[in-house]
Amino acid sequence: MLAEKISNDQRKYFGSMPLTAKRNAYGRQLGSFRTKAEFKGIGEIPMVFIRAPYIESVHNDTQVLAVVDDHIVAARQGNQLATSFHPELTEDTSVHQYFVVMIKQYNQ
Repeated sequence: MLAEKISNDQRKYFGSMPLTAKRNAYGRQLGSFRTKAEFKGIGEIPMVFIRAPYIESVHNDTQVLAVVDDHIVAARQGNQLATSFHPELTEDTSVHQYFVVMIKQYNQ
């Protein structure tokens, strides 16, 4: 929803992050999966992907925060955070904590 461009969808959404995403890149709901991967600034965390997009490329000052199987799955630009996975579907709250700290620091 935040992507400036979606490579396989011509519709426009918020378009507020300078990145290109691919919708449903991992396939249909049957392609859903769980994994663990490094998240910059946090460490290894559990990730749940359900009909997930991935980020094909980032532009300008957008930071890549996590990569799974050579695909960008988390990025940050200013006070915006985009993830391809669902951090709310695990008991690990580290991504939520990261977001709260990120917003506090951005507003100072």
